[in-house]
Amino acid sequence: MPSQMAVSSRLADDKTLLARVDDIARGPLAKIVVDIDQKGHYPLEIMRLLGESGALAAHLQTHGENFGLALRAMASVSRECGATGFLMWCHMVCGLYLQAAPDASLSKDLLARHATGQTFGGTALSNPMKALAGIERMALTAVEADGGFLVSGNLPWVSHIAEGQYCGAMARKDGQPGQEVLFLLRFEDASVLHRCPHFSGMEGTSTWGIRLDNHFVPTSDVIAFPAQELVTTIKAPFILLQGGMAAGIVQGCIDSMREAEPQLGHVNRFLEDRPDTMQQELDAFVQRALHLAQTPHRTDKDYLLDVLDLRVLGSELALRASQSALLHQGARGYLSAAAPQRRVREAQFVAIVTPAIKHLRLEIARLMTEELPA
Repeated sequence: MPSQMAVSSRLADDKTLLARVDDIARGPLAKIVVDIDQKGHYPLEIMRLLGESGALAAHLQTHGENFGLALRAMASVSRECGATGFLMWCHMVCGLYLQAAPDASLSKDLLARHATGQTFGGTALSNPMKALAGIERMALTAVEADGGFLVSGNLPWVSHIAEGQYCGAMARKDGQPGQEVLFLLRFEDASVLHRCPHFSGMEGTSTWGIRLDNHFVPTSDVIAFPAQELVTTIKAPFILLQGGMAAGIVQGCIDSMREAEPQLGHVNRFLEDRPDTMQQELDAFVQRALHLAQTPHRTDKDYLLDVLDLRVLGSELALRASQSALLHQGARGYLSAAAPQRRVREAQFVAIVTPAIKHLRLEIARLMTEELPA
């Protein structure tokens, strides 16, 4: 058991980190949030500051595996900008892949730079997560080659990537279920990156399509093969960390509701989902998330059900809160650069990004179905 002095020191360090993150979010990030949303600015300068603050590493083994701190830091950033909060999630999940890699060039050297925001990388596991759930086919295939694998296939959109960056990706060897390989996909050659259609929001997340044709992945960049055991271990943290993005967006919506109270409170009182009610629901959501974050490596059914249920709730809260914030502000909130207008699109993204609400409910239904004897 840690001593009381050690606990006090850790709490003080956590408070200092969160204060730094809050300063970044309310300062330089707040100044460019419209450019991120309206002009598609990719805020790597903010990500570097977050890396320097320690916010991108809090959940890693080398930094104490404090998933609760990671959630709170992501929420603070998402309160100002959901797109940047999503970039944090992409980066944090990529860190989980890197620390699991057997090759020290990934698990030590690259991870050290990644954790401090010196290099950047995301995750291309949206398709594999859906493929493993039977929702769609695995998009990437791999064949063994001398010294590694040759990977082919297309992914329509992957975020937080660019030339010189990287992401965690997964392919199915010889098209055989159970023979998935998780690997680091490096973008040293920008020719594999292709522009996506223009989305209604989240354009500042540097999202690209990927086309691979016998792309060589050396054994040193293989993170896990077969990858199923690692994916099972990472699944709950992968989903749970998204709660920070949802919590921050909801809090931002509540902020917008409260901004309208001095002028419109006399009529807004007739609306549903008032700020005090939403705050109570959000506080309960955050407490549940922080409780689950204490045991992120559990893989039992009951724990996973709790994580999936929390993630559904985060989506539902974000959708309700963003609509309510827009209604509270009225025409001012409908301006293209207004925070409530942006958060409506950010909340919709929370609800459709993998795992989407429908994916989550499918997984919950499967886990809750009792196996009957033949």
